[in-house]
Amino acid sequence: MDITAKMVKELRERTGAGMMDCKKALQETDGDIDKAIDFLREKGVAKAAKKADRVAAEGLTHIEIDNNSAVLLEVNCETDFVTKNDQFKQLLSELGKHIVKQNPETVEEALQQNLHGEGDKVESYINSIIAKIGEKISLRRFTLLNKTDNDAFGAYLHMGGSIGVLSLLEGTTDDEVAKDIAMHAAAVSPRYVSRDAVSEDEVNREREVLKTQALNEGKPEKIVEKMVEGRLGKFFEEICLLEQNFVKDPDQKVKNYVADKGAEVKTFVRYEVGEGMEKREENFAEEVKSQMKK
Repeated sequence: MDITAKMVKELRERTGAGMMDCKKALQETDGDIDKAIDFLREKGVAKAAKKADRVAAEGLTHIEIDNNSAVLLEVNCETDFVTKNDQFKQLLSELGKHIVKQNPETVEEALQQNLHGEGDKVESYINSIIAKIGEKISLRRFTLLNKTDNDAFGAYLHMGGSIGVLSLLEGTTDDEVAKDIAMHAAAVSPRYVSRDAVSEDEVNREREVLKTQALNEGKPEKIVEKMVEGRLGKFFEEICLLEQNFVKDPDQKVKNYVADKGAEVKTFVRYEVGEGMEKREENFAEEVKSQMKK
């Protein structure tokens, strides 16, 4: 029988499963909604959907490099315990290999692609892992970078992946130099590569704040402007990678370290697991009680 959009929509609403999974389930069961629900449950997809409203703010970052392409990604789960699971680590690796080869532009596009260009959808693969592990797991974000043969990627995972940084340096093929920059970014958390990357609006806003602070301190107006420019330099040191003191050698700036290597920092990406996400309050005793009542 013909599978209509209305049927697919109803099944999605009842199970939370993906559109393509719902369509396939209806095709396999001749449009019988109840049988389709059972079909999805058997595949582990419906079970995964029931966990969709849980908070998944733990997880790991992962870096995959394939010649001149590299990806930094973050996959979230509900508990730190799961990050030590071999299946979860395998999931990170498989997603990294897929993304670096298939070059999706968004998470949504990646989820609808066939894993490694063949077989099941990436979304279905993730759901199969959810069914085995029993926790909500989600691909939150990723950034792809491309380089030439004359450049270098720097990859650094802190504490096994709680923080991940991927850097791209031009003018050098020394991966260790690039990794030094990635390690620095992991430790100091700069927001921009250089002063030029900071928007004029942000600089002007900071300048006004610093000017008001100086005036409130009772400084004479004639020296305020000079003070503001000096303090603005400190502002750039806080947020710009190249302006910061290099963590491995605080006596020199990052820009001097890179220049001595004949290199230039093209870009960097820094992910910290769960940043910007609301973490649930854990109450282990209550959780055990609720499990015992089931």
